[in-house]
Amino acid sequence: MKFRVISMKISSGAHSPIQVVEPSTGKGVAWINRYLDREYVRRLSNKTLYTYAHSLLHFVRWWESLHHTGEISAADLTESTLFDYVRFQSSRQPPPSASTINDRTATADRAIRNQFPDAPCQVAHGFHQPFLHRRPLGLGRPRFELSRLRVREPRRNIVPLSVDEVARFWSSFRNARDLAIVGLMLMHGLRSIEVMALNRDDVRFSEGQIRVRGKGTKMRLLPLAPETTQLLDHYLRVERPDPCSAALFVVLKGPARGQRVTPAGLRSLFRHHRRTTGVQLANPHRFRHTFATDMVRAGISLPALMQLMGHADIETTMHYVKVSPQDVYLQYARAAAQCIHPPPRIS
Repeated sequence: MKFRVISMKISSGAHSPIQVVEPSTGKGVAWINRYLDREYVRRLSNKTLYTYAHSLLHFVRWWESLHHTGEISAADLTESTLFDYVRFQSSRQPPPSASTINDRTATADRAIRNQFPDAPCQVAHGFHQPFLHRRPLGLGRPRFELSRLRVREPRRNIVPLSVDEVARFWSSFRNARDLAIVGLMLMHGLRSIEVMALNRDDVRFSEGQIRVRGKGTKMRLLPLAPETTQLLDHYLRVERPDPCSAALFVVLKGPARGQRVTPAGLRSLFRHHRRTTGVQLANPHRFRHTFATDMVRAGISLPALMQLMGHADIETTMHYVKVSPQDVYLQYARAAAQCIHPPPRIS
């Protein structure tokens, strides 16, 4: 069967709007849809459910290629099932990235353990191991964690944009809306999805703040830089069409005028300005990384940076920020200049 991920516009409170079904018959993959229902009840976002559904659809297609059926029972699963699934993904040409393999396998693992608790495959790739979890600010409690099958991922090292690259990219914009979008990423560290989710009433000029919806719908209040405030004020007074949706950033021209900016529209905007400026590395995430690097160089504390960037764990912030050898030298020179050193003896 050719299963597909579908999104239902109307769903009950107990059933996920994202389902995996065979379109011609309407028959769904029961164990996947039950798992999606469970995650939906836990109030996971539709975007997360959509990602889970596609990962599990990939697993089912692999399973179907071997067993000629998409149905799975606990008796069908063996201790090597997930190992075989990882080998299959790694052997593809071109092979998917290590993070993609790990995400797909982890999703299949969680769903199988939830829907088939007696399946032997859940013990093939992990074991309970006690360890002391050390946090950056102290030693945590001993706890048990299940070791998972993972493909080794290469360490990512995102280099921030230089001052010249930021200036060139910034100078290519001609309206306040686009400058404000880039400014919120560069001067406030917002994710692209957070920028698109902003509403008009999230901007609080009188308080100099902006309300941001982060991952997991977590809210945080961020201070607005004077430059961003000026751009937003000009955009709202002069450029933003009236009437329009509740969204802060909307389409300015065309049939969708007044509607919220879409992910495709934002990608097209950045792609156009990368082409015209020649700054090929300019993308929303790199602006966010540039913001974090600038904040660290300016001396901000990691807990404060964690709050600004909307990280749930300070360890994420620590992995996110990379210190270059030049930064180490400058920090040392600054600290050494403030220290009192005994004069050297010359005999």
